[in-house]
Amino acid sequence: MILVASGCGSISLDCAKPEVFCVGLVTEVGRRDDHAYNQAAWEGIQQSKSDGTADWAATIETISSRDYEENIRVFSEAGYDVIVTVGYDSSTATYAMAEEYSNIYFIGVDQRPSESQTSQANLAWLVFPEDQLGFLAGALAAQMTTTNKVGAVCASDAWPPMKRYGEGFIAGALYIDPAVNVTITYHNDVWLDETFTDPEWGKAAANSLVGDGADIIFGVGGITGSSALVAAVKQNAFVIGADIDEYYTQSAAALHLYTSVVKLIAPSVSGLIQSARDAQVLSSVFISGEYLGQVGLAPYHSLDSSIPDEVKLRMIDLVNGLRSGEIQSGIPH
Repeated sequence: MILVASGCGSISLDCAKPEVFCVGLVTEVGRRDDHAYNQAAWEGIQQSKSDGTADWAATIETISSRDYEENIRVFSEAGYDVIVTVGYDSSTATYAMAEEYSNIYFIGVDQRPSESQTSQANLAWLVFPEDQLGFLAGALAAQMTTTNKVGAVCASDAWPPMKRYGEGFIAGALYIDPAVNVTITYHNDVWLDETFTDPEWGKAAANSLVGDGADIIFGVGGITGSSALVAAVKQNAFVIGADIDEYYTQSAAALHLYTSVVKLIAPSVSGLIQSARDAQVLSSVFISGEYLGQVGLAPYHSLDSSIPDEVKLRMIDLVNGLRSGEIQSGIPH
């Protein structure tokens, strides 16, 4: 366990006092400043501090997945009002701790309840519409392709969210051009948990798609998807990242990365913290259960000047249309 506080003081800085509102972040395994989910969740917490919702915030950086429950308990015993946890691997510990500490509000970032887990009034699962992420990636790919062939390399579609990425990619590409050739490759030949950590398969799948003429590749599904981006760029194709801004995490692909379709974690976390504060101070109802966050596009970075203005404007319209419901992917959440 590594404790990173937001300022001087201890982890229990007056947090047990009713008038002091404290928020703790238990990271997914890794550092807080990871340019990924941990950092985005922390930015949401920092926004809550800036707007006066939270009085104090601190982070416990998780070293091993075995430590999630222990790390959460540290904040719980210190009297924190809200505990934010990150990533699917911590969902079981988050649920168990929310059940044990019913007086504390919990926010599980990018977590979903299992079929055996019932809703709890103090627990919000922050989820995202993967179909919309895929839709945006497909729409951009269809507008930028010069070969009229685009593809996606995905982890197994036995995991429903992953299937929504792939189906959304198809829907977005065909929304732009019904004649575009779209190929989705799912990694279904190994156990589900292995499909996200197979760089060799991701590389081979991307090379195959590029070899068949696809000039834009969307990669999604952990290390598997990220490896596909790097492999495609080495074949001189262009790529689109997923979930976080992969310009900062995949330097080998950055110069050919059009953008990444991203989960807007920070504003969603900030909003849920506000809901917790309102529930505590105003006796309103906390937004528990599954909370659907919004999605968007990362900057175009190095390729900004190569993307026509009309494409940029079309993508803005698509983001807004998906958020408002005016545009539907046609894929069930």
